[in-house]
Amino acid sequence: MTKTAVLLCGHGSRDPEAIGEFEIAAAALRRRLAPQDFATGYLEFARPIIQQGLSDLVARGARRILAVPGMLFAASHVKNDLPWEMNSFMAANPGIEVRLGRDLAIDTKLLAAAADRIEAVAPDDRANIVLVVIGPGTNDPDANSNIAKITRMLWEGMGFGWGETAFSGVAHPRVDAALDRAARLGFRRIVVFPYFLFTGVLVKRIYAQTDAAAARFPEIAFVKAPYLRDHPLVIDAFFERIAEFAGGEPNMNCQLCKYRTQIVGYEDEVGLAQQAHHHHVRGGDHHHHDHDHDHPHEHR
Repeated sequence: MTKTAVLLCGHGSRDPEAIGEFEIAAAALRRRLAPQDFATGYLEFARPIIQQGLSDLVARGARRILAVPGMLFAASHVKNDLPWEMNSFMAANPGIEVRLGRDLAIDTKLLAAAADRIEAVAPDDRANIVLVVIGPGTNDPDANSNIAKITRMLWEGMGFGWGETAFSGVAHPRVDAALDRAARLGFRRIVVFPYFLFTGVLVKRIYAQTDAAAARFPEIAFVKAPYLRDHPLVIDAFFERIAEFAGGEPNMNCQLCKYRTQIVGYEDEVGLAQQAHHHHVRGGDHHHHDHDHDHPHEHR
């Protein structure tokens, strides 16, 4: 029988606390999968890199590896970088099968986890509160639109008086602009929710920007909601992505993918070759190259 193992693929971060939180969630998933072999790997800024994680599983006897993106949405990392990593490894290791699962995407479990985090700081009177949902921001409009949908579903589902969407970088509106706009709406309370899995420089910057907005508008109460972290429903969602392999090909939704179909403003990116963008920062070797070509990952 072919031995099957699981690899949870992280983005990586320059913030050790972010890596620690990813590993806490990974440990919870590892316990759910036991005794199946399990490892983690990172695209950049941390070790083990994904190639090393795959190699470690093979060294322990795995011949079939189920790779799951530890990422919320399918932007270029899930659409390009991770497939390139898996295909490169299989090309270099004949006889080893690596299958890539889909991103967490918009999921009822994650919406429920988000609602839990928000309810912790806004248990009642939500009709008189503005909810500001902040995503990481990418140059992929499909991924960005998911944040707007998350905002709308939480806003309406939880009964907030108004909702705003913002991004920590690349896409607009940025955090400061969105908070200033929310402050002008006439509400006396604003809840800021970073729709992120784990901490990092981006989340910490969002909280700092919230504090700065509170100083600019002392008459308004700005409340910082916790991000998703290792909420039990997040772990459930990862487990579900792994279980999807048993039902066939767990393909991501490519209906509005700029690499697959013509999206307004991105027509020249249809059919671009899959390639990795992270050789220079694998494992944390990033001292001489900052980059902001697709998303603000130099700030993670």
